[in-house]
Amino acid sequence: MTLLRRLRLLLALAAGLALALAFPPYAFTPLAWISIAALILVSLGARWWKAALCGLLHGAGFYAASLTWIYTVMRVHGGLEPLPAAGVLALMVFTLSLFTAAFALAVNWLGRASVGRACLAAPFLWVALEFGREYMPYIGFPWNLLGYAASSQLGLLQLASLTGIYGLSFLLASYNALFVWLLVERTRRGFLGWLVATAILIPAAVMGQRFLPMVFPRQTAHLVQMNIPQVESYPADWMERMAPDLDEIERMSIDAAKQRPGLIVWPEVPAPFYLQDPKFAARATRIAREGDNYFLVGIVDWKPEANPQSGGTQLVPYNSAALLDPAGQRVFSYDKIHLVAFGEYVPLRKWLSFAEKMTAEVGDFRAGSNYAVGQLPATGTSGRTSGKFGVVICFEAVFPNLVRKFVAGGAELLVNISNDGWFAHSGALEQHVAMARVRAVENRRWLLRATNTGLTTVVDPYGRFTAQLAPDRRDVLTASYDFRSDLTLYSRWGDWLAWLSLIASAVFLVVGALHAAPAEKGRGTRSSGDWESRKQHAREIEKS
Repeated sequence: MTLLRRLRLLLALAAGLALALAFPPYAFTPLAWISIAALILVSLGARWWKAALCGLLHGAGFYAASLTWIYTVMRVHGGLEPLPAAGVLALMVFTLSLFTAAFALAVNWLGRASVGRACLAAPFLWVALEFGREYMPYIGFPWNLLGYAASSQLGLLQLASLTGIYGLSFLLASYNALFVWLLVERTRRGFLGWLVATAILIPAAVMGQRFLPMVFPRQTAHLVQMNIPQVESYPADWMERMAPDLDEIERMSIDAAKQRPGLIVWPEVPAPFYLQDPKFAARATRIAREGDNYFLVGIVDWKPEANPQSGGTQLVPYNSAALLDPAGQRVFSYDKIHLVAFGEYVPLRKWLSFAEKMTAEVGDFRAGSNYAVGQLPATGTSGRTSGKFGVVICFEAVFPNLVRKFVAGGAELLVNISNDGWFAHSGALEQHVAMARVRAVENRRWLLRATNTGLTTVVDPYGRFTAQLAPDRRDVLTASYDFRSDLTLYSRWGDWLAWLSLIASAVFLVVGALHAAPAEKGRGTRSSGDWESRKQHAREIEKS
């Protein structure tokens, strides 16, 4: 314990770095089952400021190691110089690390009265703070929540259909806290509890997928991976320069649909695709007509908006998805609701003028507000006449409750279109698809994921990848899917476990405060000799 006390800060940082290795591209999952335990251990018994610093260092190690792609996006695609780009990453890491610091501080404070109470509260505190990350003003960022580290284990992943991703986070945090309680208390009951938990979790993780139901999809989709190079700006003659590539992509899309009738899907807009542009509109219409199928395509949609300065109207951009029917008519639209801060708009623009360069060539996007659900005809031999679908665009796939709202609104299929070319060859590619995968399980829906450069894939309602394209290649993924209308507990009730954790955390902190108040009051009535003896006793415990 003396060594632990002296190396608290170093161990906290090391544990944070270890947690980063539990996520893609490394995906050494066992580290997620001990990393939080290390943070709890170094937080207990420390001074309050040192516990908070341990949490800050743990978060800094984790986020700096797992979010390095943010620097690449800001530097290469955002047009920032190295120092401002590093500053954006540092600001993001520091902000997110404050949540880990709050966790360590709360555990430290509760542990002063009872280590058992602190360990019992730890899973609730962790989930409550993860929930807070999702709803941060302007930069809500539930990326790489703890539960995603266990999502590759299909047996454990099924818990998400009941609790959402926060259930997996709670599970991992609970195991970590139980391990700490065993180390500190060293009781037979604690050892048996840890042994039982381990005996249940290992078979569930290793063999659970063998018991998942088989699925037999009967619909067809053609997911087009365009592999268009990501550039910072588009010259006026970009469409003419790229005409040979676009002709090839158009031909691939039409041929795939002719060979096997089914929905054609292009990814989130990777270029200046506007249906208001006659040339692009003609191309999109041609794909739908000659392919004789529905065509879902990512576009920038320009819409009129009142201009308070001029008193007239102006056209403003939305990051959107449009569905064309086989006649080439637009029959459905969805405007992206959750935009990417510093990528699609600049929050707090007056104070962050350096970030102006990071908005795309159209300036600020506007956010949509309608969780639109579209209609698709059935194909194959399903016996159905049609099915409903919802579209989530890129970053929206990491927001559990946002995706759930489409399903609660009637969506029987989820389509995720994304342009992950921004991530280059970083671990963000695999991290992003891992999070999207959980959305399929939470809602028991098929997920079609079409991207510009990869990873283009299809996920079944139990989290299995049924088809996938290799990244950085131009190809069409022709795959099967199906509609599904049943609702999971999570689809019905949403983030009930996260709200429960928020309430439980508040209760633990209030009870801790009530217990601490009489103790503080009692200390003032003790004699100086009695108080010195208690301090000496505390020193002996610390040394042991």
